[in-house]
Amino acid sequence: MNLLRNVKAAALAAVLLGGIAPTVIPMVAYAQGSTVIREIQVDGNNRIESATVNAYLSVREGDSYDPQKVNESLKALFSTGLFADVSIGFDRGVLKVNVVENPIINRIAFEGNARLKDDALGTELQLRPRVVYTRTKVQADVQRILELYRRSGRFAATVEPKVIQLEQNRVDLVFEIDEGEATGVRKINFVGNKAFDDADLSEVIRTTESAWWKILTADDNYDPDRVTFDRELLRRFYLSAGYADFQVLSSVAELTPDRSDFFITYTVSEGQRYKFGDINIISQIDKVDPETLSPLIEIAKGEWYNADLVDDAIDVLTDSIGDQGYAFIDIRPNVQRDRETGVINLTFTIAEGPKVYVERIDVVGNVRTLDEVVRREFRLVEGDAFSSSKMKRSRQRVENLNFFKSVDVKTLPGSSPDQTVLEVDVEEKSTGEFSIGAGYGTDDGAFGQAGIRERNLLGKGQDLRLGFTLGSSSQQVDLSFTEPYFLDRDVSAGFDIYRREEDNQDESSYDEKQTGIGLRSGFRYSEALSQSVRYGFELNEYSDVDSDASRLLQAEDPEFSESSIGHTLTYDQRDSTLSPSDGYFAQLSNDFAGLGGSETYIRTRINGGYYYPLDREHEWVLSTKGSTGYIFGIGEDTRISQRFFTGGANLRGFESAGVGPRDIATDDSVGGKFFYTGTVQLDFPLGLPSEFALTGRIFSDFGSSQGVDGALPGEIYDTGSLRGSVGIGVGWESPFGPIGVDLSQAVLKEDFDKEEVFRLNFGTRF
Repeated sequence: MNLLRNVKAAALAAVLLGGIAPTVIPMVAYAQGSTVIREIQVDGNNRIESATVNAYLSVREGDSYDPQKVNESLKALFSTGLFADVSIGFDRGVLKVNVVENPIINRIAFEGNARLKDDALGTELQLRPRVVYTRTKVQADVQRILELYRRSGRFAATVEPKVIQLEQNRVDLVFEIDEGEATGVRKINFVGNKAFDDADLSEVIRTTESAWWKILTADDNYDPDRVTFDRELLRRFYLSAGYADFQVLSSVAELTPDRSDFFITYTVSEGQRYKFGDINIISQIDKVDPETLSPLIEIAKGEWYNADLVDDAIDVLTDSIGDQGYAFIDIRPNVQRDRETGVINLTFTIAEGPKVYVERIDVVGNVRTLDEVVRREFRLVEGDAFSSSKMKRSRQRVENLNFFKSVDVKTLPGSSPDQTVLEVDVEEKSTGEFSIGAGYGTDDGAFGQAGIRERNLLGKGQDLRLGFTLGSSSQQVDLSFTEPYFLDRDVSAGFDIYRREEDNQDESSYDEKQTGIGLRSGFRYSEALSQSVRYGFELNEYSDVDSDASRLLQAEDPEFSESSIGHTLTYDQRDSTLSPSDGYFAQLSNDFAGLGGSETYIRTRINGGYYYPLDREHEWVLSTKGSTGYIFGIGEDTRISQRFFTGGANLRGFESAGVGPRDIATDDSVGGKFFYTGTVQLDFPLGLPSEFALTGRIFSDFGSSQGVDGALPGEIYDTGSLRGSVGIGVGWESPFGPIGVDLSQAVLKEDFDKEEVFRLNFGTRF
């Protein structure tokens, strides 16, 4: 039975297979043929070639349809940023790729921005005209704009991008900006400080609390970068005060609910205070003796630890060793704390390095300025043994040219271990100036100035200037030219042509006109010692001489000429010629008139000064200055205009020309053949926030003048007695120029002197 059943089943299966086989086999074959990509069609593209689209696909014609590869192709096309939309379909062997192209940006504009200009915003954008527009890039640029406003202290700023559709699938992109109000700093708190109170630390950091009067500074606006800088300022302050373990644990800025201000909280850990212990030097260079270097370190055992002194010691050691020709040295201070005794032992380790010579000096970054203008300021030349101090002095000399925004001198490895290449990287700045100025001075009254100047003519370092001054008591026009390296030598040369008119009615009852030309030259004997020589020819004329003017003035010829030669010898060791706080200078000048012209005389002047900082920051500066001079005629009397006038700027407490010989009958000042003045002054901070830029001073001036040619007995007051004054003053480095106010009282005086209590000087250029 079983056998019969199996035979029947087999027969039935054979019949069924024979009936359906012709149908199944063609269906399978058709299904297999439909998975092959016979053709790829790209639709919707206008600017982008179909071949470009195909290049991003993971499948090719003749490949089998694979959903995974199709998905990869979609991702690849979207990632190009060229398309706003992409879809892929497959039908009967045809792979259809439909794309919607992103538009091209025609123009980018900003609306509502007043604090930040279009150029400043545009440089930060990733998008540009003629670049493909994408939403992702627009949002990224919105964040960049917001970040710019946050850095300028405006956290309430909002930016909304608007797209304007144009023909040919182009768009204009407009960023609508609401700048909002500046985000201020409502309160600054310090947590964890014990050695210094909040007021002390507030003076250390740059960020300040907002106040209505802080209109000239942005330090009271919140800036996260400034807060980061403040953390470093706090660290430096504590390290300089002996707290070597100091840490800023956190600096938290909390925005007020109205988004108008921030609360900033600095949490600090002061740690204990240390003193210096043993100071040692270890040298790994055979020819560098630590015993000779030890006296250079100005650190005393037992004084409070100061990280600034450690840095200064490294600089001194680097300069000293660098002067011996070692350019590539590594000085590492090894600090060993003893917390039980509160002492830090310090060891300076000087790592071994070869003696180095200058192989080459390269100047980069200069476009307009010639290489030789920079090279000639260097105290090192190719082949010299490297000197760290000479390199620093060279950099300072290049900076003093005032032709560059920045000067960076790098020591790079040369062609061999004992060679170095000095690379001078400079960034040029504009050296052409057109200036208009106005001001007021107690001596000159109100005045106006205008001038045009080029300090780096043709990139050769030459200085050309044309200036005009118009004031209530003086008028002047002058033209000057200076060649700093005459005939390619370290000698300056130049000329001056001028015309002056001065109103001396208040002092001496006459006006004076001067027309002259001068030639000058200068050279250096050393970095501190310099000398200049000069020749001048001048035509002078007295005018508007009052009928009741001094007899001495009326007896003089109203027209005369002077032809003179002179020199000035200067020794200058000040840290700055504009605002000195340390060092001293001495200056000797002689002039001889008589090489032609109608006048013959010899005039000598001596000036000097000494500046001593009373604190490390050079905020309290004690200074003493003095000046003296003498003139005598050769075969003739000296003129009133040739003599010295004392008072005013050089002797406060007295009017200009208020001290010295004076006509008894007319009260006119007639000048003295000999004068001397001196000043003792203390400059100090006023304790106001640094953004005020205000300093105070107390001073005492003294001096006198005497000696007159041709006077009759009883005609002139001429005692030559010592005059003196005391006073106080305030100086302000304002955005409009320097302003000085002095109140002084004459304490040593004569009855015929002209006193002055208030003196104001104001000047600006814009």
